[in-house]
Amino acid sequence: MTGDLTALPLAADAMDAVSRWRSWLLGEKRLADKTAEAYAFDLQNLFHFLNGYRGGQVSLSMLSALTLTDFRAWLAHSASANIGAASRARAVAGVRNFFHWLDRTGQLHNEAVDLLKVPKVSRRLPRPVSEPEARDIVSLAAESHEDSWIGLRDEALFTVLYGAGLRIGEALSLTGSDFAQERITVTGKGNKQRTVPLLPVVRATVEKYLAACPYAATGDRPVFVGARGDRLNAAVAQRSLRSVRRQLGLPDSVTPHALRHSFATHLLSDGADLRSLQELLGHSSLSTTQLYTKVDSQHLSSVYRAAHPRAK
Repeated sequence: MTGDLTALPLAADAMDAVSRWRSWLLGEKRLADKTAEAYAFDLQNLFHFLNGYRGGQVSLSMLSALTLTDFRAWLAHSASANIGAASRARAVAGVRNFFHWLDRTGQLHNEAVDLLKVPKVSRRLPRPVSEPEARDIVSLAAESHEDSWIGLRDEALFTVLYGAGLRIGEALSLTGSDFAQERITVTGKGNKQRTVPLLPVVRATVEKYLAACPYAATGDRPVFVGARGDRLNAAVAQRSLRSVRRQLGLPDSVTPHALRHSFATHLLSDGADLRSLQELLGHSSLSTTQLYTKVDSQHLSSVYRAAHPRAK
């Protein structure tokens, strides 16, 4: 719903409500742009469905009168259109957000939306690399470019991802001023900020790269830059890691985000507690962090089966 609201099957009161809700999501709720866009897209999907299912323009009075059967019909329609369970679950969250906002602002009340069951989503476990593989990735990255400073850049970037547990977008947003302290402040999903300490090896690798880089990373200038000095594009970093993993014979699951998974899994293996790990990763929910306990237990089981004399 990022385009013209007048193109939607909305009555004037609903159109005004949607416009103000979008402003609230970005201004007061401070959702990330992509999350707000996804919520708005899902709401648009509901409106188009209701336009055909109920007939006529969607108004606040129509929304107020929607029943559990109406909402279930919308989800069934989405499923028949091959929209996956994860996308349908997100759609329910976005639609509920809109209806709750309408309720709080006194525009309408609808209890049926809260009775709608969220589609079950099977959560895939993170797929980290081993500690030796992480070291190999970082080492080989430094040797994989004709321009030595670009190799040092990739080495530093992958070290930051693995050594600080950053998302690729968070790492590429770092500026020279961020590295002036022993800790860096990272803005993650939903504009949520967290503080991450920098290990000496991470700082040393970044400083080695900066000493060779022809573009000074001072003040608000990006630390990780492309060949022309602009902020490094995530696709370029992904391509670099793809080249490294092919040379090492590693699977396609080895991506920049897999280095973040590896950071979490290896810390947990070494005794880190879940709450601390949650803060370091910037997870809003502890249940997301708890996925790494399953990865760690799988790893321990595989080690046991391989090493114990009675396991075979």
